Amino acid sequence: MSKGDGRAKKVEYFERLKALLEEYPSIFIVNVDNVGSNQMHQIRHSLRGKAVVLMGKNTMVRRALKILIADNPQFERLLPHVKGNIGFVFTKADLKETRDAILSNRVKAPAKAGAVAPNDVYVPAGNTGMEPGKTSFFQALGVPTKIARGTIEIINEMHLVKAGGKVGASEATLLNMLNISPFTYGLTVVQIYDNGNTFSPSVLDVEESTLIDHILSGIKTIAAISLQIGYPTVASVPHSLVNGFKNLLAISVATEYTFAASEKVKQYLADPSAFAVAAPVAETTASKEAAPAKQEEPEEESDEDMGLDLFG
Repeated sequence: MSKGDGRAKKVEYFERLKALLEEYPSIFIVNVDNVGSNQMHQIRHSLRGKAVVLMGKNTMVRRALKILIADNPQFERLLPHVKGNIGFVFTKADLKETRDAILSNRVKAPAKAGAVAPNDVYVPAGNTGMEPGKTSFFQALGVPTKIARGTIEIINEMHLVKAGGKVGASEATLLNMLNISPFTYGLTVVQIYDNGNTFSPSVLDVEESTLIDHILSGIKTIAAISLQIGYPTVASVPHSLVNGFKNLLAISVATEYTFAASEKVKQYLADPSAFAVAAPVAETTASKEAAPAKQEEPEEESDEDMGLDLFG
């Protein structure tokens, strides 16, 4: 490939990245380790109509972003995450649904010696179908076995490889012998960019009720601090108004000054018997309503109601 062709491809990539950044408000920065070209083709196909996948060398991506930052400073938030084997997934759709679609396309893969295990690997209990001559291989790895019907049987499930640990040559050989493909590979979401902000993908799993609780807690804290230091804020003003109204009522009650809202309070305070009258009236009314129910009980138990007057 000539230098002219390479330069043309860089210009084409720059224009492509610029167009996508201008069109799509949200970007998933994804890690593409262990994802082959065939699987990537399947991922692109599954995301068609929902998102657009763009790959590129990190040096080329950084160079393009630095040029675009001059007119769009918000893109600078993407730069720290352009490292490792990453790609961009651009979308206008719901972030949680798109994230799920990205993660859904995974393929099983055998364990390879030296690979870092993305998850715990267990060897299940049961008959392996292998001949007894291979018992020593299991013993070397500490896998409990016995001979049953002329074949090796694993007695108990065993935790062979821990997540984050490296797969040894013996562990990889055993898993391949047992036809166990313990790992699945696909795109993993590293970071999310949305309308100028970047955040961890774990934020998408936070329930709405949890967000509301955090917001309310923050509002209460701001209101308390604002009231304590006497600095008005949107959160504290309603409390200040209520407290001010209470103070006005107190002043009105203690002085000759009055206003519409305080007149009723003053009336009650001027004639406390109004409180005493209100309660008995309610009690009497309740008694009158309950009285007929008590009088009906004897009638229900009378001889006539029981049918004994048939012989009268």
